[in-house]
Amino acid sequence: MSVELVVPAAAHTKPFLAAVARSRRLHGRWVKAPANAMEYAAYVRRLRQDSYCGYLVVTADGAIAGVININEIVRGSFCSGYLGYYAFVPHQGKGYMSEGLRQVVDRAFSRLALHRLEANIQPGNRASRRLVEGVGFRLEGYSERYLKIAGRWRDHERWALTAEDWAPTPRGRNGAGRRERSARARNFSRNPRP
Repeated sequence: MSVELVVPAAAHTKPFLAAVARSRRLHGRWVKAPANAMEYAAYVRRLRQDSYCGYLVVTADGAIAGVININEIVRGSFCSGYLGYYAFVPHQGKGYMSEGLRQVVDRAFSRLALHRLEANIQPGNRASRRLVEGVGFRLEGYSERYLKIAGRWRDHERWALTAEDWAPTPRGRNGAGRRERSARARNFSRNPRP
């Protein structure tokens, strides 16, 4: 499977908004994607700032399978960014986002020269957890009422990956590391508040 990362532009407005419309049920309380032309234009403008980077994950047949953003990029001694991402129906669960995320992580640690990426995931979002875990992110903690999504402050798990831990192989990190992180994540999910 092969996907291409494409920087969002005005030319993608109609297919992007159609993908958002058909994915409302999938996104539910997890994410608030730009839902009209004005919101999409604001999103494209934001990506022109140095502290943001975003990509459409595009399949071989040209369909937009999802979106992956690196937000709030901070340079200097922090050298970090926060991931945001979502898949579109009917492309979810088919590996497109995994491949796209591997490419974004590789770009973040090579071209962008970041040291750390963080993904904040609502505890019940198993698909999102599997996505980052499969690429090598580790669970670092739990933040109550961390982000306001769909009008409510929601708790999030903090997952992170550093440049030293990134192994840019076709399948991500080695299986032993994933198994170890999976065991920690299952234990953490049973009792998320330390």
